[in-house]
Amino acid sequence: MALFGIPAEFFLFGLVLLGVAVLHRQALAVTLVGLLAIVGYKFAFGFSEGAGLAGFGAFLAHEWVVLAELGLLLTGFAILSNQFELSEAPDAMPRLLPDNWTGGLTLLAIVFVMSAFLDNIAAAVIGGVMAKHVYRGKVSVGFLAAIVAAANAGGAGSVLGDTTTTLLWIGGVSPLTILPAFVGSLVALAVLGVFAARQQQRHQPITRHAAPDVKVRWSRLLVVAAMLLSILAANLFSNLHAPELHHVMPVLGVALWITIVLTSLVRRPDWSVLPGAAMGAGFLVALVACAALMPVESLPPASWPTALGLGFLSAVFDNIPLTALALQQGGYDWAMLAYSVGVGGSMIWFGSSAGVAISSSYPEARSVLAWVRQGWFVPLAFVAGFFAMLLTVGWRILPPLGS
Repeated sequence: MALFGIPAEFFLFGLVLLGVAVLHRQALAVTLVGLLAIVGYKFAFGFSEGAGLAGFGAFLAHEWVVLAELGLLLTGFAILSNQFELSEAPDAMPRLLPDNWTGGLTLLAIVFVMSAFLDNIAAAVIGGVMAKHVYRGKVSVGFLAAIVAAANAGGAGSVLGDTTTTLLWIGGVSPLTILPAFVGSLVALAVLGVFAARQQQRHQPITRHAAPDVKVRWSRLLVVAAMLLSILAANLFSNLHAPELHHVMPVLGVALWITIVLTSLVRRPDWSVLPGAAMGAGFLVALVACAALMPVESLPPASWPTALGLGFLSAVFDNIPLTALALQQGGYDWAMLAYSVGVGGSMIWFGSSAGVAISSSYPEARSVLAWVRQGWFVPLAFVAGFFAMLLTVGWRILPPLGS
């Protein structure tokens, strides 16, 4: 069925997004109801993979790894951030950062660098914990949006920093091909960093309030390091030696949770953070499933305007299937695509997994109105970084290595 030439599924998905924006306190319930409605429609009119239960089974067989990966990572990073907070290292940070607005800029830069080597979700979560301690719990929604954008920007040029860039790596795109995305990312960080840090300084200034006798619990910091290293090692090993593993199991999520279980025998985390994290993970998994059910069979012809448009689309639509379609279609500048679908998702809180993760600790971030109003500099930074890439690096058509 179609209305004005547009498949009916897109109208259902649009209602889900509208419901999440308006009823953000019930985002999980709204998304689950929307998912049931879309699945029911598909049972009536057929899945892309086939009709009835067979089509639904084929859909799950194709998507379950991505959905499970997101769920495991989001809940696992909640435990990681709890161990980081229990280490009391965040309590020592106010003495380390500059005692003015550049302290906020420095914090965003730290998030950016962490994301390039680790993972954008982990970087955003840790950045949120640091901000809570640095600003005495009074963090503006605009600065939270900046933390998410900094994490996504840092991961855009690294095949280890984002699910989408890892997907490109698995698809045969050289890590060196994606590196120029850092040109746009650095410009975006400079733009949003200044505006966000100054805004946060007016909202709640950094003060050197850390007690001089704060003692960092290094054993818990080692636990955090072990978790991060397990993800890094699993990502490197699977992509270099067994790339097919990413298609049959959630490699990163499994590695993270094995480490969580083992390290909990040494330093027990506060397991009470899991229910809230599970709700956030459930929301994102349901939203990604809704997006994956949309009948998007192809994208417009590859060009820089298309890449720019995909960045804005990523703010409301899952960027993983968009990246997979672009990889299948070919003809893209992969660095520009990675930048667009990564940083573009920062413009709304549910546009990226990093935004969903940080909203578990800061429920006020789930207000789309507050995110857009206070984080107005994020789309500005995204556009500035995109055109900085276009003007300096240019549009380079580099196909995957295997094509």
